[in-house]
Amino acid sequence: MAWIQINIAVNESLAEPLSDHFMAIGAVSVTFADAQDTPIYEPELGTTPIWQQTRVIALFDAETDPKAVITRLTAQMPELSKKAFRIEPLEDKDWIRAWMDQFQPMQFGENLWIVPSWCEPPHSEAVNLLLDPGMAFGTGTHPTTALCLTWLDRHPPKGLSVIDYGCGSGVLALAADKLGAQSVQGTDIDPQAILASQQNAQRNQAQIAFALVKDFQSPPVDCLLANILAGPLKSLAPEFKRLLKPNGTLVLSGLLSQQAEDLIDFYQSQGFTLTEKNILDEWAQLSFIFHAEPA
Repeated sequence: MAWIQINIAVNESLAEPLSDHFMAIGAVSVTFADAQDTPIYEPELGTTPIWQQTRVIALFDAETDPKAVITRLTAQMPELSKKAFRIEPLEDKDWIRAWMDQFQPMQFGENLWIVPSWCEPPHSEAVNLLLDPGMAFGTGTHPTTALCLTWLDRHPPKGLSVIDYGCGSGVLALAADKLGAQSVQGTDIDPQAILASQQNAQRNQAQIAFALVKDFQSPPVDCLLANILAGPLKSLAPEFKRLLKPNGTLVLSGLLSQQAEDLIDFYQSQGFTLTEKNILDEWAQLSFIFHAEPA
């Protein structure tokens, strides 16, 4: 089946209303894209940020009259110009296969791989996590996840107790489990993340307990991994101290490299000693040893 795309760049305040109008007219789907190469690095928790200039892209059946769609939209939203819309025909293809082909097995460190379910593991003797792209964040494609997975490959938590705080898809918890951790738990504020993590654990035959943050209880553990954002990483310091054993390891990521020194100074004032700092692209990963009292 062939398709057409109708898209336009609009101010962020118009993106959601325009999306609603597209769907009401009969769009099969509507997506948002950055119209000015303006990355969003640290949104507020619980929010869905939109770029200041957002390209709204609607997909229609090829039989749709795009001029009629645009005429109707501009009647409903007179602030839009007909000349600003783009109409693009899309070739008929297997879109599911095209999407799947974007994702191939990825290696982290020497022995850790993430393998989509439709691919054969490149090395059957390696540590292979079966993980498909989905709604929850974290399948290894983002630099912060890659940094944490590489750290785990270099420092396998054999025989240790581990918490994945802000688990997303559960990928760090799964990696810790497969790399020999004695016990692994995961927590997140998003129910969708907990569901995705539980499904991924089942797929990988891993016994990992996942719970929402509001329900999460744990005795102190040997290692805590938190791939979140710089702001929450600061505010969660008291909770991390409560959840870590003395001389336990704290692994932090989700922060920009220019935010690293400030976070290092902050955590060192809280009784942590920096042991490692790694940078990938403009992102950073930090690891610390926790001391019960400030050094």
